[in-house]
Amino acid sequence: MEEPVAPRDKIQPLLTNELTIINVGLEGFAEDMAAEGAAVIHLDWAPPAGGNVRLAELLSKLGG
Repeated sequence: MEEPVAPRDKIQPLLTNELTIINVGLEGFAEDMAAEGAAVIHLDWAPPAGGNVRLAELLSKLGG
């Protein structure tokens, strides 16, 4: 059986290692973070049907 790891031992690497930011949606946020020298992965995403719930429901019925 493995010995339990103290919570501080799990968190410490998050505070001391280089972070990579995953940006979802607005590209401007990714650009701002990159300008500050952060490592950034940008995911170009938008909600289905532009966020229109009714249209998204209709589209999901068409898609199966």
